[in-house]
Amino acid sequence: MAARTSASTARTFAIEVHATPAKPLGMAPATFLRDYWQKRPLLIRNAFAGFQSPVQPEDLAGLACENGVLARLIEHDRSTDGWRVRTGPFQESVFPALPEKDWTLLVQDVDKWDPDVRALIAHFDFLPRWRMDDVMISFAATGGSVGAHVDQYDVFLLQGQGHRRWQIDAGESTRGKRPPLDFRPDIELKQLTKFKPSHDWVLAPGDMLYLPPNVPHNGVAEDPCLTFSFGMRAPASAELISDYLDTLVVDADEGIRYQDPDLKLPEDPNEIDVAAMNRVVAALNAIRMNDPDMLGDWFGRFITTYRAAGEVMPSGPAPSLDEVDHALANGLLLERHPWARLAWRRAKRGASLYCSGLDLAVSVKDAQRIAAAERLDRSAWNGLTAKGRQALQELMVLGFYQLTDPHAADDDLDDEAADATPIVVAADTVGTVEVDDFSDDVREVNVHEDGVEVVVSFDEDDEEDEPEDGAGQRRH
Repeated sequence: MAARTSASTARTFAIEVHATPAKPLGMAPATFLRDYWQKRPLLIRNAFAGFQSPVQPEDLAGLACENGVLARLIEHDRSTDGWRVRTGPFQESVFPALPEKDWTLLVQDVDKWDPDVRALIAHFDFLPRWRMDDVMISFAATGGSVGAHVDQYDVFLLQGQGHRRWQIDAGESTRGKRPPLDFRPDIELKQLTKFKPSHDWVLAPGDMLYLPPNVPHNGVAEDPCLTFSFGMRAPASAELISDYLDTLVVDADEGIRYQDPDLKLPEDPNEIDVAAMNRVVAALNAIRMNDPDMLGDWFGRFITTYRAAGEVMPSGPAPSLDEVDHALANGLLLERHPWARLAWRRAKRGASLYCSGLDLAVSVKDAQRIAAAERLDRSAWNGLTAKGRQALQELMVLGFYQLTDPHAADDDLDDEAADATPIVVAADTVGTVEVDDFSDDVREVNVHEDGVEVVVSFDEDDEEDEPEDGAGQRRH
């Protein structure tokens, strides 16, 4: 008879760990996947040591004003426990009018707009890249929150600036159960009606909280703060079935139909018997519902399609392969569009490369190289087979890749500096310019080595809040 494991000897798992340079998850990635991934929450202190946010609150507010950006503004009235939700794009005048407390700005897909934010995704390479959905960033004024809620997907919450208090209810998730999911009926947000936290932490910049699906949690800003939310894509079964069936229907052969050449006299003509259901299954299987290659190609196209990305359009005619080769030889790069999402799968011959719902046949090495690199230089281009280059050229035609000059940004800055017209050409010595040609308000014009001083007269009623000297004159 096997001995029972007592509660005292049962294995326990830490819910809070400290990261080290060698172990940014506080443990080996394989250990994290085995013990925590989709099983239990984990707070990782100092996961991003010395983290400096690549975006500032004003950057986030500016992005929320742009067309095509998914943004929400959530305000909480503590006196009534009322919540107001507004969706972007916003006018710039909205933000200065907000109160000092109790509001949150959330902007989704920031990784599609900011390359420095997109670069943070590389820290999660212990997960399949195609599982990463987006990086949402929130700015919260002191007291800002979205209320207690659950997510249906895995999420990593990285504190970027300031401090946020996170409360979670880990009781049900650690037992493999789902918590009660009753939501408040009086507000737009899916806030839980009941929330009893089991853990309470304050996260500082660089701290990161991992939450598997369906863990109740509530975050409240202790002071003005930025939080980065790395969300995983987890399609619902209904979404998968619906999309796959659409593919099957489009490709289905109308000649494949329900058939019953073996039909026998029924005992009851109104009964759908077992033999009839077996024929239904045979009809469904005839449209290759369980074909692994068809299923794999559909999923590759499905999972590389962003649910909310804007339409990618070519900026102009795509260059020929010879033109691409020449451009790369002269220092240009072949750069992927930030909304292009790539993955690949081994096929019967070579590999299938998936890009934003498209699939292209390439070699395994080509697929690996193309999917792994956001930018390809001449060396990477030369490492591809002719088939791989042709695939990239096809994607260029559709706008998913384009040639860029890595030095263009520096050149633009240099051009701006060269084109800038100086306001004053400084004189070697201080002098005074005659004012006869100026208006009567101009009393004196003095030229200094570092600029020009204009002294004008004004009435005392004009703009009393501007600084003035002792003689009742304003200096500009």
